[in-house]
Amino acid sequence: MNALGILQVAVELGCPQIINACVNYLEAVTWEEAEEDEILKIVPRMGLQAEPILARLQPVNQSAIVNIFVSALRFATSSPPPQLNDLKSSAQEQLEYMLTEDDDAPLLTADDNIKLEVKECVNRLLSRFNDSLTALFCGSTESLSEAGNIQLFKSYLTDLSWACQILSKLEIMREFVEYWFDASDKIVKVLEQGSSTTEVIEIKLRAIEVTSKVLEAIGYGTVILPTAKRLQVLKVWLPFVRVTKPLIDSVTMNCENAMLLKLDGEMWQSLESTFVSIILALPSGDQAEVLTEWLDNEYMQYPDLTEAFEVWCYRSKVSKRRLSLLEDEHAMTNSF
Repeated sequence: MNALGILQVAVELGCPQIINACVNYLEAVTWEEAEEDEILKIVPRMGLQAEPILARLQPVNQSAIVNIFVSALRFATSSPPPQLNDLKSSAQEQLEYMLTEDDDAPLLTADDNIKLEVKECVNRLLSRFNDSLTALFCGSTESLSEAGNIQLFKSYLTDLSWACQILSKLEIMREFVEYWFDASDKIVKVLEQGSSTTEVIEIKLRAIEVTSKVLEAIGYGTVILPTAKRLQVLKVWLPFVRVTKPLIDSVTMNCENAMLLKLDGEMWQSLESTFVSIILALPSGDQAEVLTEWLDNEYMQYPDLTEAFEVWCYRSKVSKRRLSLLEDEHAMTNSF
């Protein structure tokens, strides 16, 4: 950056007019990242006369950060026209970045008011999704396979998958998990209406992405659900995932379609582990029911519940001995 070099010389020689011209120029033009680093090394040593150059790099006050976060959040959870989808995706990426702790602290530390705003925005998104879901479920629109319904449903599911990321970061997943549990039967039935086109299979994948995040919150104790609900969510989503994954795998044999579906191997691995965790936290009789259905099914390869089966066998075999030891210990305690 020639202007920066000239500025250094002008400061050394004490030439105020040249200094002023260079400062005004550098303050007005855009910089590359490498140039920003160079400016940060050199300009602070030049004193007050060069300070205007650094104005764009100064920390922003918390009020301004909150305002831009809320505005971006409302846009990111809205349903703008399709031509604005790229802008919405960009807003979603930046919101996630603002809440991410990496080499630096998060740009925004969410307080109760921010969390409330996030909940309200996500609830409005869920309400629109639910309207679309209900219309498809009740047959008041065409089927899921209609082009307009495909694009709308895919957009909702993509946004909901992103919303889960934000809710997880802020540790406020409960309401979303409860909604997804209540709507799961309806969601699966609507998804099963669709034909096996690539577009419909992609929608099913997006639904599985959202479900994987919901199940992760359940399986690892972020959101506590009663036993009956945990069993029910397995009964709804295990069969759907089991049948859908081979469809997705068959589509991705075509390289062009594989790029479209943007498969994430880590998601499948994580989802399988989550299924195992949820199963192993159920009462042994419920575990047996789930495992029996798995062993009787032709789609055994995914999810592979071998680990859950092995643990269930071990627990079942040693259960009487364990309980008898506990009873003996209890009896000895009472005898004192």
